Amino acid sequence: MSDWIDIAALDDIALRGARVVKTPLGCVAVFRTATDEVFAIDDTCPHKKGPLSEGIVHGNSVTCPLHNWVISLETGMVQGLDTGSVATFPTRVEGGRILLDATTLRARAAA
Repeated sequence: MSDWIDIAALDDIALRGARVVKTPLGCVAVFRTATDEVFAIDDTCPHKKGPLSEGIVHGNSVTCPLHNWVISLETGMVQGLDTGSVATFPTRVEGGRILLDATTLRARAAA
């Protein structure tokens, strides 16, 4: 069973924007797409550790601001010829509020 953390109002994140949630084990980037989908992934690009929350959101992907690596917001997998991945975290939107799965965050700490 999951428990959920209320992290922000959906309207607190601009369309194609992001916010950062700080955790004891690193930052999680929470993205809002142009179609109001919400995704959460590690905020660190697997290439050179660029801050993905500062990248460009397009479709269901984000482009790292440092070296233009494209990461899927759905799977965390690097796209194109590059390789690598970032962790993803379940999110949901209820009543205009963004919720992040606390159980997954705790499992990250146990790994």
